[in-house]
Amino acid sequence: MSTAPKSSSSSHGHGHGHHHDDEFDRGLAYDLPVFARRRMIRLLAGASMVPLVAACSSDESGSGSASDSASSGSSSSSSSSGASGSDCEVIPSETAGPYPGDGSNGPNVLTESGVVRRDITKSFGSSNGVAEGIPLTITLTVVDQSSGCDTPKKGAAVYLWHCDREGRYSLYSDGVTEENYLRGVQETDDEGRLTFTSIFPGCYTGRWPHIHFEVYDSLDDATAARNIAATSQLAFPKDVCDTVYATDGYGDSVRNLGELSLETDMIFSDGYDQQLATVEGSTDKGYTATLTVPV
Repeated sequence: MSTAPKSSSSSHGHGHGHHHDDEFDRGLAYDLPVFARRRMIRLLAGASMVPLVAACSSDESGSGSASDSASSGSSSSSSSSGASGSDCEVIPSETAGPYPGDGSNGPNVLTESGVVRRDITKSFGSSNGVAEGIPLTITLTVVDQSSGCDTPKKGAAVYLWHCDREGRYSLYSDGVTEENYLRGVQETDDEGRLTFTSIFPGCYTGRWPHIHFEVYDSLDDATAARNIAATSQLAFPKDVCDTVYATDGYGDSVRNLGELSLETDMIFSDGYDQQLATVEGSTDKGYTATLTVPV
C-alpha cells in the first residue's frame, strides 16, 4: 500500500493506505468550488456552441487520449503544451491543496531565508534531508495573457512544490515534518522563464501525478506570501510516468497510477490541455518538463 501524505493536524500514524491531500483531510468541499466552477464554465461554453456544432457536423474534440501505453527502458516522451495568439487562455485556477506551505494552512516556508533557490531536492535552513528519485528539471515560462501570450512576464516569481518519491509532502507528512525539500521560489528572467532542479514526484492514492505552483507578480510578493496572481497544477503524461515508476523506489506509484487516469482525476478531469507538461528525457539521464503559464 502507498504512503499517503497526512496533515500534521490530523491524527498521527505511520501506516500506509491513508487517503490524501486534495481529496481528503480538508475534504472535497475544499476542492469542489474551483472544480465545479471550471466545469460550469465549460458546460455553458459548450451549450452556446451547439448550433454551430450541429451546422458543421463536426466532432467534439476531447481533452486527450485515454489510450496510453507504458514505454520501456529509458525512452523519451513529449506532450504539447503552451499557448499563443487566439488560443491564449489564462492558466486554469486550481486548489493549492491542504499542504501549500505558504502560510494559508499552517507552516509558511515563503518567508524563510533560503527559499529562493533553483535546486529544491534538498532541505534548507536547519534541515538537511534530501529527496531521492529520478532527476527532473522543471521549466516554466510565465507570459501575459492579456497580450495574447506573446509578452513574457519578466520579474514575476513562482513558488513551486510537490510530493516526494514516496508521495509525502515536506512540512506536513509523517516522517518529513521537519523537512522543507521540494519547495522553492524562482524569479523569471527576461524571457519570462525560470527553472527548478527536482525529482520526479510519486503517485499517491487518489491523485494523478502533479506539481503545484503559485505565480506572483514579483519576488517581493512571493517571499512575503502576499498577492497570489495565479494558483494551478502541472500534470505529467502517462507514458513517462509508467517508465519512471518502473524504477527502484517508485513501487507504490505503479499500483496507484493504475487506478487513475487524467480523465477521472478530480482536478484534471474537466480539461488538462494547458496543464499537461511537455516531458522529454530518460530514466538514465533524467527528464525535463516544460510548461507555458499564461496569467
